[in-house]
Amino acid sequence: MTRQIAVRLPDELVEFIDGHVEHGDANSRATVVARALERQRRHEIAARDAEILARAGGDTDLDDLAEHAAHTPMDDLD
Repeated sequence: MTRQIAVRLPDELVEFIDGHVEHGDANSRATVVARALERQRRHEIAARDAEILARAGGDTDLDDLAEHAAHTPMDDLD
C-alpha cells in the first residue's frame, strides 16, 4: 500500500530530483524521494545497531578466526 503526501522542497532539491528522472536513473520524483528516505532509514537502523553493539561490548567468539584471517596472505588462498 502507498499513500500520497505533499512535500515542499527547495528549488535546488527539486532540480536534483528532476535530473535523476531526466537521466533515467528513476521513473519518477516519487521514486527518487522514496529511495532517499529508504537509504536514510537503513542508515538510522545501522547506527542504532552499532550503538547497541558498542554498549554490549565485544563478542570474542570469533576473535581468533579474525586474527588468523587478518594475517593470512591472499596469495595463499589458491
